[in-house]
Amino acid sequence: MSLPLNPFLKTLPTYQPGRPIEEVARELNLPADSIIKVASNENPFGPSPLAMAALQKAIANVNLYPDGNAFYLKQKLAAKLGVEPANLILGNGSNEIIEFVSHALLTPGAEIVVSQYCFAIYPIVAKMLGANVITVLAQDYGHDLPAMLRAITPQTRIVFVANPNNPTGTLASREEVIKLVNDVPDDVLLVLDEAYIEFLDDAVDLIPLIRLGARKNLILMRTFSKIYGLAGLRLGYGIGNADLISALEKIRQPFNVNLLSQAAALAALDDDEHVRKTRQNNFIGLEFFARAFRKLDLEFVPSSANFLLVRVGAGQKVFEAMQKLGVITRPMGGYQLPEWIRISVGTPQENERSLAALKSVLNKS
Repeated sequence: MSLPLNPFLKTLPTYQPGRPIEEVARELNLPADSIIKVASNENPFGPSPLAMAALQKAIANVNLYPDGNAFYLKQKLAAKLGVEPANLILGNGSNEIIEFVSHALLTPGAEIVVSQYCFAIYPIVAKMLGANVITVLAQDYGHDLPAMLRAITPQTRIVFVANPNNPTGTLASREEVIKLVNDVPDDVLLVLDEAYIEFLDDAVDLIPLIRLGARKNLILMRTFSKIYGLAGLRLGYGIGNADLISALEKIRQPFNVNLLSQAAALAALDDDEHVRKTRQNNFIGLEFFARAFRKLDLEFVPSSANFLLVRVGAGQKVFEAMQKLGVITRPMGGYQLPEWIRISVGTPQENERSLAALKSVLNKS
């Protein structure tokens, strides 16, 4: 091909998401309803019931463009968080927020700092823009935040930290998070990815720093994909200083958050029962798998999210074998963890089935 493609594409990795049920059903000739997916940290109870009802009403209006500024959703979200609407930017999933900050700050030769086992999108977007990725070795599979601070150079523009971390489920200590927030230089943006914060009992609340304007180089990313069960609608948001958000709005494309997403999210914010039920199920599921893995003498990473990382030997082979049994997990070879798979917490029945499939593949009783 003679098209002058961007040279960065030659070495740019392709993100591999968890495999869809329909794709596995076609490939293995299995009935789709016989397959469970515990690969992508989705809500096993599905969408919030209130969100589903709102979706039914909103469908009649999909011939119309959505509110390009998502006025009502921003108002409601701001009230819930105790910030101003000007502190919020909405994205087509948190992934788009990552793109916003990267486009705003990264140029060829700039640097980002990430942890060894970070969410794959951070380095992919940085490399796409010609930036360099400084990777700090993990500590017990989690972030070594003091080392990440030391890795900052005059070329550093962004530090990405997911807490809890995906794909490892690790949680940085409160003290180290606060020190990181306070010590990151003012000309470096700290992006704290809090996609799984709703699963925590005692999360570090950094929103007051934004509310009071104390840290203008901090942005928090959150999502409706996990606890609210709206992953298929793709809706994430950033919480940051109003001047930073205003700059990011210049990058955001109009209508990036569709009409159905806005309607569902508005309703989901009121569904405290769905959130409570999901949190309780997640706690029970994490305990279930932790007990089982200890009994099977399998190494695993204690998780603060809605999934667990477990060491199974040949991760890709175990993933493929479990898939043939109708259980889709996530192999971790792409994260430089080829001996591991990641299993999302499902319903109690899905957890039992996932464990049974794993035992069968590993020939463990």
